[in-house]
Amino acid sequence: MSSTPAGGQGAQPDPRAKLMQEVAEEMDGIEADFGDDYQIGRVILVAEVIRPDGEVGLRVRAGQMPWVAVGMLRAAQKIIERQMTGGGD
Repeated sequence: MSSTPAGGQGAQPDPRAKLMQEVAEEMDGIEADFGDDYQIGRVILVAEVIRPDGEVGLRVRAGQMPWVAVGMLRAAQKIIERQMTGGGD
């Protein structure tokens, strides 16, 4: 995903365009990693939302049972921690 923080240099003025760009980049990554033979399963969206006054909110959308969402988020945390230490996915 894009490393440019929302509101930083290079930020897109249209929030929908920003979100659509992030999704497109993720699809490119999925296709690179998994080829053409895959299905998208459950999806969790976590978005930082910044208002003009600087107030920051966090929006989380998970379309599955809460315990499934929590398990996926915990797995994602472990993946991110491994990436931070150079361990990859």
